[in-house]
Amino acid sequence: MINYITSIDFSIIAFLGILFAFAVSCVAIAKLNRFLPKDMGRQFAHEGAISAGKPRGAGIIFVFAFVIATLLFGQMSVEIGIYLILIVVEMFTGYFDDAADKPWNEYLKGALDLAVAVVVALVYIHYNGSDVTFALIGKTVTFPPVAFAILTVILVWASINVTNCTDGVDGLSGTLTIISIMTVFIIDNILGTNDEFSYCILLFAVCLLGYLWYNATPSKLLMGDAGSRAEGMFIALVALKSGCPFLYLLIAAVFIVDGGLGLIKVALLRFLKIHILKNTRTPIHDHVRKNGDWSNAQVVFRFSIIQIVISIATIYLVMIGGGMA
Repeated sequence: MINYITSIDFSIIAFLGILFAFAVSCVAIAKLNRFLPKDMGRQFAHEGAISAGKPRGAGIIFVFAFVIATLLFGQMSVEIGIYLILIVVEMFTGYFDDAADKPWNEYLKGALDLAVAVVVALVYIHYNGSDVTFALIGKTVTFPPVAFAILTVILVWASINVTNCTDGVDGLSGTLTIISIMTVFIIDNILGTNDEFSYCILLFAVCLLGYLWYNATPSKLLMGDAGSRAEGMFIALVALKSGCPFLYLLIAAVFIVDGGLGLIKVALLRFLKIHILKNTRTPIHDHVRKNGDWSNAQVVFRFSIIQIVISIATIYLVMIGGGMA
């Protein structure tokens, strides 16, 4: 908004916007966390009782900080405006669950995620078409719109849920999200697809850093589903807007393994009566804490290191196969 009413160079506006987003996220969390619902302890999570009594649902604060910063300092378009609304919708589905005395039904949450994913697919195709770039080899393929829409729905739904499952260790989900989206930001610049949405990546990252200021081990508050579901939604949007959605498999590899294996394990057991990973706790972060005696800090550092290594390798392959070919 500000760039439309002033002649100041956008680079200066963008710089101020980043500082503003971080400051607002930090200050708002410090001032408003007492109004958040309290965590009741996660029944099946390793050491889940330790979180009991902490403010939960802080995602509502840093997500709104991101939205406000984007509206004020970003280069807005109708498409980005719709995405902001959908991120807020996904955030509220998580926040209302965080605040409820009894957790929402899993099928209800899954259906709401599916509805949001369908809207994302339709909006994205309307504004961007159905071209997909395979960045590692520098080739672009036009998918049939229906096939592209189905794949987009799968991407968004899966991203929301694997990210949600990974949120169980102080600082883990937020740190991995920053690594994932900043990887795409770098790739966007390599491929020359750095548009108005790329700036949103920076704003989301610094709002998350404002939250992590208070969530570092030992945490003072938790993002809850309000934060993790919005994170998953944003990671999917970032992958889509890069024009290379299949990069999600690499830039979110730790999310997929940590949270995705648990989803697969539960789905196979519930619907097909197939029991896999009998001796492995899921999410994997619970397994390494209980069976590997990893501390929370070790989980965050080691999982982040794994994702950073994968991201660095991915960036290099994109430079060779895509941007530098």
